Amino acid sequence: MLDRVLGLTPLETRAYRTVVGLPSASHEQLAAHLGEPPDDLVGALATLEAHGLVTRGTDGSFAAAPPSIALGALLTERRNDLRTTELELGRLDALYRDAVAGRSPDDVVDVVEGADAVRQRFAQLQLGARERVEAFVRPPVSFVSGAENTAEDRAVERGVQYRAVVDRAMLHTGALTVEQVRAAQRAGEEVRFDDRVPAKVVIVDRRLAFVATASSGPGGDEAGSALLIRESALLDIVVALWEAHWARATPLVTDAGALAAPVGARLGDLDAAVLGLLLLGFTDEVIGRHLGTSLRTVQRRVQGLMVLAGVTTRLQLGWYAARSGWIPDPGDTI
Repeated sequence: MLDRVLGLTPLETRAYRTVVGLPSASHEQLAAHLGEPPDDLVGALATLEAHGLVTRGTDGSFAAAPPSIALGALLTERRNDLRTTELELGRLDALYRDAVAGRSPDDVVDVVEGADAVRQRFAQLQLGARERVEAFVRPPVSFVSGAENTAEDRAVERGVQYRAVVDRAMLHTGALTVEQVRAAQRAGEEVRFDDRVPAKVVIVDRRLAFVATASSGPGGDEAGSALLIRESALLDIVVALWEAHWARATPLVTDAGALAAPVGARLGDLDAAVLGLLLLGFTDEVIGRHLGTSLRTVQRRVQGLMVLAGVTTRLQLGWYAARSGWIPDPGDTI
C-alpha cells in the first residue's frame, strides 16, 4: 500500500518496514535483514531519508522517524494535492460540458486507432469509473486479457459495480473458466451468459461507451480500433441493448450458496456447478472438463439432481429447477 499511496518502490517500502521494526541499524545490517546487496540499498535509503521517513545517526546507522509524524505529514500533503486536483477537475468538467453542449452530432463519437491506444483508453475508462461498469464480453479477448486487467481489479476494490453479459462461447472454448467466474463473483462482480453477444462493449457510469469496431469473423482485429461514444441518443441505444441482453441472460451457478436455501443445503458445490453448466446447455464432456472431473462423475451428479427433483429427464430437471426457484431469476434486472 505504501508504494501506491506514497510513490515508494517495493524495495523502499520493504526497507522502511524493516527500519521501523528495529531500534537502529547500519546499512550492512539492513541489507542482511532484507537479503539484498548493500549497494542496492543506497538509493532506497537516500529516498527514505529525503522523505523524512528515516534519520541517519552520527555513526551512520539508520532509525525510523515516528510513523504517525512522518507518514502523517506525507498523507496531509497528498490530501491537499487531491483537494487541489478535485477543484481543477471540477473546472475542467465545467469546460467540457460547455464544449459538449456546442458539439455537432458528428462529435458524439471518437475513433480510437491502434491496439496500444485502445488498451490505454480501455484502462483509463475503468480507472475513471465512479459507480458501475457494464460490459458485453465475447471471444476472442482483444482489449486486454483478464490477467492483465488490473484496472478492473482496482475499480472493484474501490466499490465500482461490475456487471457483464458474456458470450457462452467463452466457456465452451475455454477462454473463460468456471474458476475465473467464481473468483469474479467472490469479488462482487455479476456475470451472466447469453448465447450470442452482439459486440464487445464497455459502458462506464452510463456516460460513455467503448465499442470494438471490427467484426469478430476471420481476419477481424477487434483490438485495432474502437469507438468512444459520449452521452447521446446513440449511447442510449447501446445501454438499452445491454439491458435487454442482461434481462434474458442466465447467471452461472458456481456453488451451493447461490442456490435457494432448501435445495442449497442439500447439495454440494460440485452438484451446484454441474447444474449451473447444465442449464447453460453444455454437454457432460464440457462440464467435466470445466470442473476437472470425469464424465461418469458428471453423469452420476446429474442423475442425483434428477432424483432430488423427482423427474426423469434433463429437460424436466431444467424446468423444475427454474420453476422451483433453485437458481437466481434472470428477470431480476437493474
